[in-house]
Amino acid sequence: MKRTGLFLLAASTLCLSSCDAQSQSKLGNILGQVATGATGTPSSLEIGNALKQALEIGTSAGADRLSTKDGFFGNMAIKILFPTEAQKVEKTLRSVGLNSLADNVILSLNRAAEDAAKEAKPIFVNAIKQMTIADATNILLGNKDAATSYFKRVTT
Repeated sequence: MKRTGLFLLAASTLCLSSCDAQSQSKLGNILGQVATGATGTPSSLEIGNALKQALEIGTSAGADRLSTKDGFFGNMAIKILFPTEAQKVEKTLRSVGLNSLADNVILSLNRAAEDAAKEAKPIFVNAIKQMTIADATNILLGNKDAATSYFKRVTT
């Protein structure tokens, strides 16, 4: 279960970086509103709220995209293939003419991940809603993997 959650976390992170134009526009508007606040300098609360809103929009868009048919299977960047430990099995299946069986395993893995993405969305949205100003500041100013670390800590 933890492996699936971590995989979905990684996949969601990928999707956050590839939001559609509409989501990117929303994110830009949110961050622009904070940058041009009435006082000229956004408060910690404004920055934290803007980051939380941007994360929620990005996470929702990513989960929505991944949970559609071919969300995983049709995207070569995240398509799930046979794991390294099972590649010998795949090679054997293909060498004896059972290509369709190997292909069905890959399709089933990806369909399961697409279904799991639907289930993961509310988990990540809830984690964002629980985020404190300190958490948001750490994500914004911390290590490159600060958001991933936060989600791992809060969702597992």
